[in-house]
Amino acid sequence: MHDHPEALVLAYRGKAPQIHPSAFIAPGAKIIGDVEIGEHASIWYNCVLRGDLGPIRVGARSNVQDGTVIHVEGPRIGAKGEVLPTIIGEDTLIGHMAVLHGCRVDDRAFVGMGAIVMDKAGVLSTGMLSAGALLTPGKTVGAGEIWSGRPAKPMRALTPEEIAGMAEQCDHYLEMADHHRGLANVG
Repeated sequence: MHDHPEALVLAYRGKAPQIHPSAFIAPGAKIIGDVEIGEHASIWYNCVLRGDLGPIRVGARSNVQDGTVIHVEGPRIGAKGEVLPTIIGEDTLIGHMAVLHGCRVDDRAFVGMGAIVMDKAGVLSTGMLSAGALLTPGKTVGAGEIWSGRPAKPMRALTPEEIAGMAEQCDHYLEMADHHRGLANVG
């Protein structure tokens, strides 16, 4: 049994999710297989983190917002091939309904609402992928850059105020997680 009774936390092929006791896992979240969630991270309502073909890592204090889907790329069952884990660093923002697949999002980076990050793509520290953007395979958002569009392309450098704003949003989600921990079902 796990400490998140209203979330679905499942072992897959002998690998059970490892969730730090201080992490917030919202009701309705689904966490399967080789998934590690760091200290004070938050996984919000109706997120799916499916580490069946390879590992998923979510760093300390990062937040994965409502409806996000995170998966990995790996060999088909019984086949050999490259495993592409999905690695999310520390103090990272993953916006509502994002899709991350076999990619990397570094410390203090931001993936906007509805954005897609595909295989071997990445967002470097303090980089931002805007809402609705599509980061195609192998592309990398540079540190302190904002990329936008489908396919995503570099737009400009972020201002120091925008980078500070991302850190403030991370702090906001730490506080929100504490408030949501105590919610009771009134239905």
